[in-house]
This record gives sequence, C-alpha cells and structure tokens, in this order.
Amino acid sequence: MHASMYMIGVDIGTTSTKSVLFEESGKVAAQATVEYPLYTPSPVVAEQDPDEIFRAVLQTLRGVLDRSAVDPKRVLFVSFSSAMHSLIAVDGEGLPLTRSITWGDNRSAAWAERLREDGTGHAIYLRTGTPIHPMSPLTKLMWLRESQSELFRTARRFISIKEYIFAKLFGEYVVDHSIASATGLMNLERLDWDEEALATAGVTADRLSRLVPTTYKLAGLNDAYARETGLAADTPFIVGASDGVLSNLGVGAIEPGVVAATIGTSGAIRTVTDRPATDPKGRTFCYALTERHWVIGGPVNNGGVLLRWAREEFGSSVSETAKRLKMDPNDLLMDIAAKVRPGSEGLLFHPYMTGERSPLWDANARGSFFGLTLHHGKEHMLRAVLEGVIFNLYTVLLAVEERIGRPRRIHATGGFARSALWRQMMADIFDQELIVPESFESSCLGAAVLGLYATGRIGSLNVAAGMVGATHRHAPDPAHAAVYHKLLPIFIGVSRSLKDEYRAIAAFQRELAGD
Repeated sequence: MHASMYMIGVDIGTTSTKSVLFEESGKVAAQATVEYPLYTPSPVVAEQDPDEIFRAVLQTLRGVLDRSAVDPKRVLFVSFSSAMHSLIAVDGEGLPLTRSITWGDNRSAAWAERLREDGTGHAIYLRTGTPIHPMSPLTKLMWLRESQSELFRTARRFISIKEYIFAKLFGEYVVDHSIASATGLMNLERLDWDEEALATAGVTADRLSRLVPTTYKLAGLNDAYARETGLAADTPFIVGASDGVLSNLGVGAIEPGVVAATIGTSGAIRTVTDRPATDPKGRTFCYALTERHWVIGGPVNNGGVLLRWAREEFGSSVSETAKRLKMDPNDLLMDIAAKVRPGSEGLLFHPYMTGERSPLWDANARGSFFGLTLHHGKEHMLRAVLEGVIFNLYTVLLAVEERIGRPRRIHATGGFARSALWRQMMADIFDQELIVPESFESSCLGAAVLGLYATGRIGSLNVAAGMVGATHRHAPDPAHAAVYHKLLPIFIGVSRSLKDEYRAIAAFQRELAGD
C-alpha cells in the first residue's frame, strides 16, 4: 500500500494566518491558526506588522506538522492564499520601511476621489479591474508619494504581504497575477503592468515584483526556515492566488452561473468567467485565478467584524452569561437575535462602520440605525446588525446579476456560516437556496487544489467540487422573504440618499482625529 501524501494550504488573512494540512483527497488532517493585531490608531488607519505575519506563517506551518506527526517528505507542496490590496515599502535589503497598509486603510480617500472625478480612474479601472477606492495600492502609492515623499523616493520596492513572505523564504520578488490584478496596476488583457496606471502612481516596473502565474513554483527554502517549520528544504511552494478567488475554488463555485457568497471579517460576492470583464458603472472587480478563470464580483468592508463589535458594545454581560452557561458568546448572541422576528420590527442597520466598497465605493460611508423607536431594544439592534450585513451583500449580488442573470446556485462560506441563523437569514434575504460546505477553510482548500493543478496531479480545477464534502442546505422561508423584499428598497434608498452627509460626517471625524 502506498503511503498517503499530503498538501498544505496557507491563508494569510486580515486578523490571522491559518495553515491546513490536507490529505490529497481534500480531507483535513490538521490545522493551526495564529492571530495578530490590526493597528488602527485612528479611524482611517489600518495596518499590520509584516514580521508578525511572517512569524505566524512559520508557526502555523510548524503547527500542522507537529499536530499531525506527518513525515515532511510526504508533503507534496505548500500553496498560498492571501488577503488582497496590501502595500509595504521596503528598502534595498528587503527591510520594511512601512507597516503593511491593508485594504481597510482609508488614508488615500482624497486621491481616490480625485481619480474618480477627473475620469482618469474609470479608464484605469476598465483596464485593470480594480475599482478606484482607498483599498487599492494604486491610490495608496499616490498618497504615499505626496504625504511621505522622502520615504517614497528612497524605497526600493513596493510589495504586498505575500511578496514579503516569499522574499524572506526564497530571496525572490514575485507577485502572482491574482494579487497583481487587485493592485489597480496590472492590465488584465496583457497580464503586464499598465503603463498609465504606473505613471499615475508614480512608480516604474522595476520597483515592483516580477509577474508570474498563480501556478508558479519556488523551491530551495531557506535552510533556517526549513528547520523552523519542519519542512523539507526541497518542498515546492506554489505562489498561489488571492483569498477571494481561492474561496470560490474552495467551495466548488467555478462553473458559469454559480455564485460564492463569503462573509469573514469582510465579505464578498463572486462568480467565475472565462475571460476578464469589467463593469461600465465601475461597481464590480475582476481578478485573476488562472489565465482561463477570472473572478468578477464585489467586496464589502463590513462582515463578521460587526458581530464582534456588537458583542463588545451590546453584550457587556454576554461573555459572563456565556461562560456561566458554558456557551460560545457568539452562539448566545445568535440565540438572542433569533427571538426577534425577521425584519427586526422595522429597524434597519446600514453596516458601513469602516466605509464601504461595493456597491457604494465610498470610503466616507458610515454606519447607522434607521427606524429606531422606543419599542426597539438591544435584541432588535443585534438582529438588525446581522440583517444589515446580508442586505448590503445582496445589493452586490444585484449588480452581479446584471451581468450573469439569476444565479443557478449560491455557495456560501466564511465564519458567518457557523451560525444556522445567519445562514438562514441569507437564504431568506437572497430568496434562494443556499449551499454551505461544512468545512469553512475554503481559501486554504482552494490554495491546495490550485497546488495540485500546478504540480500536474490534476488536469482540471473542477475536481474541487468533489473535495468540498458535506454541506448544509437552506431553503428560503417565503414569509420571511416577503418581509425582506419590502424592506430592501428602503435599505437601498436611505444609503443612496446620504452621500453628502457621509462626506460631511467623515470630514468632521477626520478633523477630530487630526488626520
């Protein structure tokens, strides 16, 4: 009998890095997670420490090998998923001159607005697929060039967090087409840096990494890091792709008409096409998976992060009660929200606590409750927060439907899927059956499947559908769906009416913070 072979998928996320050791069949053998802080000293700053993340990668790789006791020689490869839109300035020695500026950082909002208003931004978007927004490394570079001109001038390279990891592990600066397609700097048709976008950002191609396919392999792991992780030094590392596109792959949503809905810290709606496609209205992104698989959709800033906020702000006694009842605090919150009827008795929550990307693309957007009366209590507000996250995601789906029509299937994944209430809420608001894999490690599984494809062990990415495993299915409740259909136009109308007010209150908040 042949010994089982294994593969490792690594997902570098916004709040943690996770490594999952899979059997070649896709079955999970071990997993390890290391969390790290997101530094937010003001409402517009969202940064990470690159070296804290690098240590997390090493620790989780070591963790899955220690927990599984698998012989490192039976690890076929390590393949990577990573959050998009990060930017790090490094010197000639590869040392960081800045923290990793994340997708949630809004300091380049004025530059994004300037690009949108003069028309330059839309033309760049149509070629690069990245909507003009402060999340984009394009606008981050513009801000950095003006606000920290000396640092900008002396920096040798501008890279993402994944590029930083690979440079330390292998001494090579490479960026995959997927991460590059989320920078606002890569021409989708030519799979090369876009000259006008580079000129707008004020950089040249030699200050960026070398573009490579998502299937690109690196070998010759630094000996010290091989010892630290426990991996064999000749283990192939697959550069991989972004977390968003790999999530689609990891839930088996790569066929035409199949949509993946994800809510982790943030959220997104995505579907796969066979060629790049942008939106004349600029509402959706287009990112690369492979040269024959392109993911279009829209991201939202505000997902599971709002459940944590609600737990901290509304549930001061929840943690103690949960501890006494030996429950997870989030489970207790869901039990409280479940006592309120769908629609929260006319209370709506607009979840723009960190500005918003799709469909508003407005960094100034702010959260609000609408319809609040003396009748409403904390339980209504809690349920309204959960519903607001799904309402907002559904407005993204409506934009995607203009291109693909009504989806044939919707596959949902992310941390939200641990809650049966939240899953059912999505089915009701979307008014469509929801398919939810039991495994929530979709980006890690997607990275592993891409690794199998890159190493020639499979001939098609479609095999991912057979690795997803058992699923939950949620059919919409017609009565609940009818309530949500009445509320959705109100939800949309309020958010679209407040653009000037969002700008004014955001300016006031920035003034208070001294930004």
